[in-house]
Formats: sequence, C-alpha cells, structure tokens
Amino acid sequence: MGNTIKTAVLLAAVFGAVNHACAQQKVAYATDTIKNKSTIHGYVKPKGPKPITHEVSIGGRLNTNGWSVYSDIGKAKTKDMKHIDMFHNVLIYQVEFTEKKDPKEYKTTADNGSGTNTYIYGKVNNFYALKLGYGYRKLLVGKPDPGTVSIHWVNVIGAALGMEKPYYLNVYSDPTAIKYTDNTKVDFLNQGVIEGSAGFSKGLSEIKFVPGFHFKSALHFDFSANRKNVIGVETGVNVEYYTTPIQLMANESPTPYFVDLFIGVQVGKRW
Repeated sequence: MGNTIKTAVLLAAVFGAVNHACAQQKVAYATDTIKNKSTIHGYVKPKGPKPITHEVSIGGRLNTNGWSVYSDIGKAKTKDMKHIDMFHNVLIYQVEFTEKKDPKEYKTTADNGSGTNTYIYGKVNNFYALKLGYGYRKLLVGKPDPGTVSIHWVNVIGAALGMEKPYYLNVYSDPTAIKYTDNTKVDFLNQGVIEGSAGFSKGLSEIKFVPGFHFKSALHFDFSANRKNVIGVETGVNVEYYTTPIQLMANESPTPYFVDLFIGVQVGKRW
C-alpha cells in the first residue's frame, strides 16, 4: 500500500512538471509570434519586406493650348493593408509648370530679306503658371499586376500662380523694342516694319503675378511592368481660373479662365 502511494505521488509530480514545461513552451511561442507580427489597422501582418506605399514621378503634357511639366508624389491609401502595394487608391501631391498659348498663334519670318528673324504676329503676352495640387487616383479597371494594364480615374485641385510677361518686338520705326500698347499698336501690328522678336529676356522685369486656382480630371493608364516602377499615360481635361483676365493675342479679348484637353506621359519609382 505504501509503495502504491509513493508511485502515485511520483506520477503526479512527473505529470505536473511536464504540464508546467508545456505551459512555458506555449507562452514562449506566443511571445515569439507577437514579436514577429505587426498590427496595422486591425490587420495582423507577419514580419517581412515592408509594403510598397509611396511613389514619385515626373512627366510632361501636351495641351491644346500649350505644354506642361510636372511631378507627382503619391501615397497608397486603403483599408486593405494586405494589398496596399497594388496601388488601387493613391493620394497625390502635384507641382506643375505650364505655358499657355493661343491656338491661333503661329511663328512667321520678318519681311526684311534675311529670312532668319522670327516672331509671333499679334502676340501680346507670354503667360506661364506654377500650380500646386492635391488629388486622388482611384482604380477603375484591371489589377496592377506585372504584365497587365490598369485604368484609374484622377482628380486634382489646387492653387495656381500665373505669370504674365509682355511680348516685345523689334521694329524699324523705333530704336528700342516695343510691346503692345495703345500708342504702339499700329507699328506692333504692321508686318512691314517688324524686324523680329526681341527675345525671351526682354520683359522679364515686368512680369505680373496673378493668383488663381485649377482643377483637372483624367484617365490614368498604368503600364508598369512591376510594382516598383511608374510608367503611365494620362489624358483628360484641365480648367484654370485667374483673378485678372489674361490677354495673349491682340485680336482676342482678355479671359480669366483657360480650358484645355491634354495627354501626358510620366515615369517614376515606388517604394
């Protein structure tokens, strides 16, 4: 009877030791599991390569009334953190520099026999704008997986700072270059006395700054071969409004707004 009791006590002690060791092993495993996971917005993600969430790109656009160069900085925005690097939805910060041209303007050669001095007949002002924008790019069709094309809808709105620079001409009747005014408009529009453009630098000290705002809406086609590159084409419509009417041509009325269609190409990186 005594041996039976001793055996039972020994078995109970052994069982307790094994049970305690198993419990400690479970705690250690749970601790290691927590250390190897990060929680983002409720999604528990195993440790590994960080998701691709940012992008930067540069590009150029041809507009129906000029041209633009721009840069985008984007950040992926979605609650589905498991697929955030597919860039379904992206917040965009944009900076753009553009020149506005009247669709009717054209270069011509001065009638002075040299055939080398060119100018734009009837042009009154050069007009440029620096634009800052904030927007959103949303996936419409397709998945941005390698080898596929996805289509996104882009909307950007922001502030614009217009820069109006007078356009100067050299004429036979005046030893100095002239710009368009009520006193000079006869010679300014007389092709018989025009020698050619006075050059871009003439009039820089007379630039007038005109504040305004802009909005653009476009379709973005993503041709990227992998998720770390940006290769895209955009086409859409752009609207700009300025607080002071801008006159580009002598035979056109000043206007405070510009509306144009555009197509652009952009390249960049994601990380």
